[in-house]
Amino acid sequence: MQSPRLNYVNCVSTAGVHRMAYWEWGDPDNDRVLMCVHGLTRTGRDFDDMARAMSGEYRVICPDIVGRGASDFLFNPSLYAVPQYVSDIFTLLARVNPKTLDWIGTSMGGLIGMVFAGLVRKADLSIVNQVPRDENMPAKTGLALNRLVLNDVGPKIELEAIRRIGAYVGNALEFDSLESAVAYMKVNAASFGPLNDRQWLEFTKSVIKFKDNVWKSHYDVRIAQTFKEQESEEALAAAEAYLWRSYTSIDCPILILRGENSDLLSRESVAQMLEQNKNSQMVEIPEVGHAPTLMPNEQIQTVREFLLS
Repeated sequence: MQSPRLNYVNCVSTAGVHRMAYWEWGDPDNDRVLMCVHGLTRTGRDFDDMARAMSGEYRVICPDIVGRGASDFLFNPSLYAVPQYVSDIFTLLARVNPKTLDWIGTSMGGLIGMVFAGLVRKADLSIVNQVPRDENMPAKTGLALNRLVLNDVGPKIELEAIRRIGAYVGNALEFDSLESAVAYMKVNAASFGPLNDRQWLEFTKSVIKFKDNVWKSHYDVRIAQTFKEQESEEALAAAEAYLWRSYTSIDCPILILRGENSDLLSRESVAQMLEQNKNSQMVEIPEVGHAPTLMPNEQIQTVREFLLS
């Protein structure tokens, strides 16, 4: 079975330098790149099944966002926020140097994708409108997104879902065996949808590491500090206003995936997204809450058909 290559890139913050790990699939010389960015407490290994399915057409890049997985933890936990994550992605892309770029973002990874897409759209317009062009000069920077998949996330985030996530994100988990960890995930992560035993094992191994003779959470529990700062109506309103500006400026095709039972992305929010950006379309995933794992073949094929259509 195909396995990914683990690489690192040095990124900077106001607190210094940190390493971000990323998992790479497919031909390293392929300049057609698919960026897969995970959710709040997950890792790039969440996309193993998707990456295997797409690595024939793409060089698939699956970062462990800082504070998770094989990446460094930040010295200053207040920097665990989307602006830092977007900055790190720009650094990673300078290393990867794609000719074309597609993006799959699950939950937090979708928020990062929306902000990134808004920024590169503005950069493209700046170059087109302000810089004298030679006929041979490309009209784009090379960073513009070709296609974007938003997996169970949008500009509007439900407050109750934020509070639900905030209730567990700061709790360190420890298990005496991998089997115990899998059993815990089957109960406490049931909203991710029906998975077979192999998928539950892989789902668990993505976010549990063996250290000091126990199985424990892979992420820096201090990410909860910044996350909890968003648990107010005022903070969410300010974030949503920025996200809507980013979302409405995106000029590439957008696929919105929504878990049928999601409490983070409501049907009303999806309807507003479809209205506000005519490049968007939606597919609802049955028997799933927040968020679809993109592991079952049906989900992989839905995304694959959109990206390659």
